[in-house]
Amino acid sequence: MPFRNDLRIKLPMDIHSKPIAQRIEWLMEHAHRHSQTFTSAEASLARQRYLAQHTSAVAALKCMDGRINLAVTTQTPLGIIQPFRNLGGMFDLGWPYLGEVLANYVHDQVITGRRVLLLITYHFSKGNRLRGCAGFNFDTDAARAYTYAIKLQVEHVFGAGHDTVYPIVCGFETDEDALVLHGSNGAQLDVSRLAARDQDGLRPVLEKLFPDMPGQIRFDLEPLVLGNQARIAEVRKMARTLDIEHREWMICVGRGFDFLHMPNLALIIGPYSPNLAEPISIAGGIIEENMRAGRIPNDGFLLLASVPYAEVGVDRARAELKSRFLSQFAADVIRGGHPTLAAKMQVHTAVLDWRSRALETIAAA
Repeated sequence: MPFRNDLRIKLPMDIHSKPIAQRIEWLMEHAHRHSQTFTSAEASLARQRYLAQHTSAVAALKCMDGRINLAVTTQTPLGIIQPFRNLGGMFDLGWPYLGEVLANYVHDQVITGRRVLLLITYHFSKGNRLRGCAGFNFDTDAARAYTYAIKLQVEHVFGAGHDTVYPIVCGFETDEDALVLHGSNGAQLDVSRLAARDQDGLRPVLEKLFPDMPGQIRFDLEPLVLGNQARIAEVRKMARTLDIEHREWMICVGRGFDFLHMPNLALIIGPYSPNLAEPISIAGGIIEENMRAGRIPNDGFLLLASVPYAEVGVDRARAELKSRFLSQFAADVIRGGHPTLAAKMQVHTAVLDWRSRALETIAAA
């Protein structure tokens, strides 16, 4: 049976229309609540129990879109799936920083004897293509092709034998939160069409789809699929608002924004691209248009920089410097490309304690 994930993000319907000071106050309170949930005894024990049964590490390359919340979608405990997020889900392992972060992550898992299941995701809507990925101009075929190119890079770096790192191209259908697993020889498994079955019944399906997958990884993939089945059943009973207007009022630069799993709230830019100025400038244009169209108040927007750290001391000190750099860099891009918008910019610089997921605002240098 899948683990229950009872974290439900409740976004006040009128938060986008509040004055910027109230929006920022709400955001910081929400980040604090997320940390409290993550560090609760129940959540901590759920992670320990899950990892005792399922030893493979699970990571996901995905878009910044707040609808793509894999913990909820697969009903796994918070903190099990390691996310790497960027605009459009666009990644290139040739980018030095991304390659370093991913390689370090894999190394940290391998030295403890764990294999890695890597989900390389794209997203789409079966009901309306314009609810798909704007980063690929709503072209699902282009988004899927891009993820296959990333898969080839992963195999080049970590090996095509898949014995330690097993990459899967994975579609995410946002209307029903349904996963689509792409297997060997063009085969695929649309979980929304999968008949109800238990773990024993699912096993031969996955064996056929991924014949070279190590048994442990396949065993650890099974609860993700079963959890997704349960999630889809939940969604089909909901009255969901699908056509949500774009009303982003935040630009987030860096890492550690898992507490922002909400649609149309933030534009998140991972520090992975060699040209950070372009996506930051594009994000600024989107915020400016949201103000011009009256979708958000024109009294201000938030620029939030965040960098996670694992240990106090040197690691945290380096995180502070990185976050200050990203904050200053992004602010300069906005000032240079969108001077009118820059006058309304509220800049917050933070680090994130990865152990507790606590967001800590730091003073400007």
